[in-house]
Amino acid sequence: MFGNLHAVLFDLDGTLIDSAPDLGGAADAMRLARGLPSLPLDRYRPMCGAGARGMLAVAFGMAPEHADFATMREEFFQRYEQRMTENTQIFDGVAEMVEALAQRGLAWGIVTNKSQRFTGPLLGTVSALAGAATAISGDTTPHAKPHPAPLLEACRRMDVDPARCIYVGDDERDIVAGRAAGMGTVAAAWGYLGSATAIEDWGAHAIAKSPAQLLKLLDAA
Repeated sequence: MFGNLHAVLFDLDGTLIDSAPDLGGAADAMRLARGLPSLPLDRYRPMCGAGARGMLAVAFGMAPEHADFATMREEFFQRYEQRMTENTQIFDGVAEMVEALAQRGLAWGIVTNKSQRFTGPLLGTVSALAGAATAISGDTTPHAKPHPAPLLEACRRMDVDPARCIYVGDDERDIVAGRAAGMGTVAAAWGYLGSATAIEDWGAHAIAKSPAQLLKLLDAA
């Protein structure tokens, strides 16, 4: 399925790291500041892959078309920036997975829609991800996922043919972007899965239930 593989690219939030406690916490702090009751983390978690848009939708039912969306989004960004490393952790098995990729001689990198404003400082605190060959943020190229441009830029920087690369992510747009870039795709079933579409219908070449299962898929290629 993934023969002659040279590199693996990963989404960040919901795939490599569980940032839901800090993303949801920032949005919930906005509710509390307005005298609204706290919401449980389980309400925020499925939508964490959508960033500020998802968090404001859960916390306030606010869509990007709302007149106050830009102002609220910037407040969310500021609150998240202040706490983004408080409770964020890598998912179980991720450290072992990326170490195993390196042992297999496979380069790996990160392609996220998170802006560089957050990606750089966050990755600087997660030692297990220090081996990434590249980290492409949502504002690195003119387009963010589901456009393939960020994935193609990652391949360019890694000097890897996209056809010899796979992209792993926990959102339908990750699979759309990977396929548009001509890559193999794996849906990370351990992630947030915020799409209204069932993971089986995303069109991924494979589904992995855990980082360990992803390695088994690659070994079977």
